[in-house]
Amino acid sequence: MAKEILDIVDDNGQPTGEVIDRVTAHREGILHRTSHVWLVRMKDSRLQVLLQKRSEEKDSYPGCYDISSAGHIPAGVDFVPSALRELKEELGVEVQAEDLVYCGQRKFHFEEIFHGERFKDNQISNVYLLWMDREAEEFQIQKEELSEVRWFDFEECIEDVKNGTIPNCIYTEELEYRNRFSIRSISSIMMFCTAATLWTRHRQSSLCRICLRIS
Repeated sequence: MAKEILDIVDDNGQPTGEVIDRVTAHREGILHRTSHVWLVRMKDSRLQVLLQKRSEEKDSYPGCYDISSAGHIPAGVDFVPSALRELKEELGVEVQAEDLVYCGQRKFHFEEIFHGERFKDNQISNVYLLWMDREAEEFQIQKEELSEVRWFDFEECIEDVKNGTIPNCIYTEELEYRNRFSIRSISSIMMFCTAATLWTRHRQSSLCRICLRIS
């Protein structure tokens, strides 16, 4: 299998001009980029979020529920094109760049032992929201990467992640919100994205389009 080559980036997520293979990046804890896309929908007047269950063969957190779609960004590729590619590869979802609502950027680091090897993940992630009303069985999943996808009630999902009642590798700050989610207001959509990550900027037109779909 060919090595997956990533850009080494600075603290702002900008490529430094150096590259590194994914295995070495995780062995040495080198800062690199990923994209995170959360799929949401309304079902019976309740907000739901789609989670994928990682394959047992994954190099980190095998068999755990994770973000709807996420992936490392290849060297020379930007966040959005990579996010669109991952959506198509992992879930069989084809959308346009303007369908993704940018929620913010976050940086995190962790170290764990997987398959007997130390794993040091040090990444900067752009987080996006995507409205997608599709049944779980209709997604064409990439079986090498994930074993299933499942819709969760949004509020119940937060509690499941917090309490560890489902195996997961989800950061609660990408899910949690402080006030009750109102599905009929732009401000509440923005509140969701603020809770998902720190808001830095947003596409007003995309937010309005989502609100029209759920109003």
